[in-house]
Amino acid sequence: MLPLAERLRPKNLDEYIGQKHLVGQGAILRQMIESGNIASFILWGPPGVGKTTLARIIAHQLQRPFYTLSAVTSGVKEVRDVIDKAKRNASLNSGLFAPADSRSPILFIDEIHRFSKSQQDSLLGAVEEGTITLIGATTENPSFEVITPLLSRCQVYVLKSLDKDDLMELLHRALTQDEYIRSLGLEVKDTDALLRYSGGDARKLLNIIELVSNSGVKIIDNETVTKQLQQNPVAYDKDGEMHYDIISAFIKSVRGSDPNAAIYWLARMIEGGEDPKFIARRLVILASEDIGLANPNAMLLANTCFDVVNKIGWPEGRIPLAETTIYLATCKKDNSAYLAIDSALAKVRETGNLPVPLHLRNAPTSLMKELGYSDGYKYPHDYPGHWTEQQYMPDELVGTAFWHKD
Repeated sequence: MLPLAERLRPKNLDEYIGQKHLVGQGAILRQMIESGNIASFILWGPPGVGKTTLARIIAHQLQRPFYTLSAVTSGVKEVRDVIDKAKRNASLNSGLFAPADSRSPILFIDEIHRFSKSQQDSLLGAVEEGTITLIGATTENPSFEVITPLLSRCQVYVLKSLDKDDLMELLHRALTQDEYIRSLGLEVKDTDALLRYSGGDARKLLNIIELVSNSGVKIIDNETVTKQLQQNPVAYDKDGEMHYDIISAFIKSVRGSDPNAAIYWLARMIEGGEDPKFIARRLVILASEDIGLANPNAMLLANTCFDVVNKIGWPEGRIPLAETTIYLATCKKDNSAYLAIDSALAKVRETGNLPVPLHLRNAPTSLMKELGYSDGYKYPHDYPGHWTEQQYMPDELVGTAFWHKD
């Protein structure tokens, strides 16, 4: 029997749960699909929110050939094979009146953030020419993981975790529309644990329902769900689906200066098959946000770690990751720079584009000099100690402090 998540996979937009901002009535993706004019795009969101399902629905509704590749198992050769098939398909249909791009196959690439630069480069020509319509799916920020030329050819649509109403709708569908689950006569008494452990992930919710139903119980309540998950942790943590919980624990352990806990959570991520670049990137962020000015060398070490891990990957990458994790966890902490820039950004949004004081303005032309640009500016190096009293803030913000030294 197919897993419950596969049995309940939506076949059209009306069955699709969540992402109303993209596929609800009048939303941008629904309009594109209904018009039949779909452009290449990337779906960015956490696991279990319907990225793969949405790509399949689009291909089915537009009656396009649909090819799917996983960035984990596919390389440049597989990409080129799909592109060659698409070109042959376009050649066979060249005599039809419909524009070629309306018949271009859809290539869905799951976990596109795991594609290397050369693999992504191999897509550029086909996407540019319309030989294929690319739909990529990623749990990582595309601006960090997708090369700029490919990103410029694709729209990015952000998918959100399913909210309580979405999950309750999915639960109702599982209990009433799946023949096997319906035949069990399950009774749902409360859903707090079910929703909490699901964490906005549709697949996780259905996995839990399947786990509980297969255990022989007839009542789904908080106690039953918690007990079953404690006995079978992999049922809801399969393939690293606790990705966000574990990285959160890792970050908080480093921030809290507990190297032993930090190493434990690092080991959990490594054992779960986490992308080493994802971990290294978080270390760079930690170094700047939580250690900051207390030890500027932390940023240098974290950035070096990212470069090294990017070069060597697994399994050797575990060593520089462990070294950097322990170093950052044992560093003194200072988030004053992080607080300062956020405070300054808030003030900029509040006050708008305040004018630069005339004495701080550049004066490359005679007209600007006549208008008083740069007039009265004091060059600090002309003064003892290379410093002199001078106004640098806009007039309206004189005396405002954003950075506060501990």
